[in-house]
Amino acid sequence: MSKDFPLEPVMIFLLGTPFFEKLQPEELQEIIHLVEKVAFLKGDTVFNEGDPGDAWYVVYKGAVDVLKNGQKITTIESQDCFGEMSILDKLPRSATVQASVDSVLLRITSEVFDQLIKEKKLVAYKLVHEMAILLSNRQRASTEKLSELIGHEDINNVHTEMRNIVEKSSVRE
Repeated sequence: MSKDFPLEPVMIFLLGTPFFEKLQPEELQEIIHLVEKVAFLKGDTVFNEGDPGDAWYVVYKGAVDVLKNGQKITTIESQDCFGEMSILDKLPRSATVQASVDSVLLRITSEVFDQLIKEKKLVAYKLVHEMAILLSNRQRASTEKLSELIGHEDINNVHTEMRNIVEKSSVRE
């Protein structure tokens, strides 16, 4: 991380971020110097649907929109993560992400993440565990909502609820 971006505020920010809050400060210390700060102006594209999944992001300041087929699906705000699916499965990005306002993101590259795992760093396994919990929770919520929709006869309601499911659970990158 560059000198113009002090580590202490980033450490405090990440320790207060739900995804990282279970890490011990010394565990976060292991990875903090590997995190890159990247700035985007409103409207800038972070990545496009179909791009290689080369990094995972945390919104430090600002917000980003998730777009699927050109349509906004959801907005991801400060302290939220995105890109975790591609960093795990190495598949192309499932959506486009653009800055909805001027934003600062923290980026952890796939290469860095893979090296942490290769080195058998406990922090990497804790992060994978948190990713698994996050993805599991999204899947459970989606399944629950889809189960409820099976009995609906009002197609307009089904369409609205399907959109809510996608927004809340499945598309984070």
